[in-house]
Amino acid sequence: MADQTDQPDKFPCKLTLDIPFPTAHLASTALSALAVDSEPSSLVKRSFSTLAPSDSTELTVLRVDYAADTNRMLRVAVNSFMESMGVVVGVMKELDVDVVYGEIEGGLEGVQGLEEVKG
Repeated sequence: MADQTDQPDKFPCKLTLDIPFPTAHLASTALSALAVDSEPSSLVKRSFSTLAPSDSTELTVLRVDYAADTNRMLRVAVNSFMESMGVVVGVMKELDVDVVYGEIEGGLEGVQGLEEVKG
């Protein structure tokens, strides 16, 4: 068996993005939303994780690790990711925590797919 160090790196072009969020919940939500779509090219690898900044124990930073076979493939993949990240952050901004967790006006009667749980 050949030694791993003798083989050239299949994905020599690498980039790590650290994207801070105000809360761990938002970082986790962004990860869940973005990880759904796999990379369309087999020439690019991507992985997600959350981590805590050095001054905290809360996992508020979304880390995205990219590896690609060429700089061009890396650039295309990261550009596409940044567009998706913009959509996710835009939705978070529009919904805002007060809207998501606030009182509901008018009730939810007739909402498709919603089941009322009687407790």
